[in-house]
Amino acid sequence: SVGDHAPAYLINLWLATGKQEYADMLEDTFDTIAKYFPDFDNSPFVQEKFYQDWSHDQTWGWQQNRGVVGHNYKIAWNLMRMQSLKPKEEYVELAKKIANLMNEHGSDRQRGGCYDVVERIVPEGEKYHRFVWHDRKPWWQQEQMILAYFILSGVLDDQEYHRLAREAAAFYNAWFLDLEDGGIYFNVLANGIPYLAGGNERGKGSHSMSGYHSFELCYLAAVYTNLLVTKQPMDFYFKPIPGGFADDILRVSPDILPPGSIKIGKVEIDGEPYSDFDAEALTVKLPKTDTRVKVKVTIEPV
Repeated sequence: SVGDHAPAYLINLWLATGKQEYADMLEDTFDTIAKYFPDFDNSPFVQEKFYQDWSHDQTWGWQQNRGVVGHNYKIAWNLMRMQSLKPKEEYVELAKKIANLMNEHGSDRQRGGCYDVVERIVPEGEKYHRFVWHDRKPWWQQEQMILAYFILSGVLDDQEYHRLAREAAAFYNAWFLDLEDGGIYFNVLANGIPYLAGGNERGKGSHSMSGYHSFELCYLAAVYTNLLVTKQPMDFYFKPIPGGFADDILRVSPDILPPGSIKIGKVEIDGEPYSDFDAEALTVKLPKTDTRVKVKVTIEPV
């Protein structure tokens, strides 16, 4: 699904380089998502698979005519990131619409968390979207739910999204952390009890599970909470390879956040105060050196 991983990779490319070509590619990607993925006349879930002419493919493999709850949440989350780079009203409206629909159709409003894959269409005479395989709740879908609501809360200063973010985070923190052996459970049952059957879902690593979603959740949940919601400074650490960045400019923005919402407060290199930085541009001019230096950057909300 182009609405899932591709924008995240492009965002990281843009954050690291600041190159206009990546910003343009991001805009084209998000405009494509906003144009083709909504299918709200037929389903609260976006359409995910297409033929080359952008007609709907509802027969492909396992996807069929099914909605992945986390993919919907991730589109909402990434739209709000893009909104801070290239503001468009349609980005915000689509992100809010998806987030609101997923709260109603993809989340468990009694026990917390969100589900996995459901049928996009409710059969005639029925009230709810059927589960495709099970009612378990995977770790990666929770990440995308939590980050979608936190960034909506922070960028829009919306208390309802903040409530939903905290509820989603509470479910994750209560049930997904393996406090005895470490790591994150792959899946939990609908009531939160870890699902520990054999196979891929028993282990902490597999073809579909590594640290990515849990690391990203820890990092960006902290960024959104501290810098956008509670307005607390954060320290970030870098150890760049000499000559690894064009013009020795280290770009330290932790994510695409609203313009003017954060700035560099102070910088240290190898433990000593350092002043060659642009606070508003969120860049540090690295010293000329043949060895890797340790850069500590304090970023503050404005």
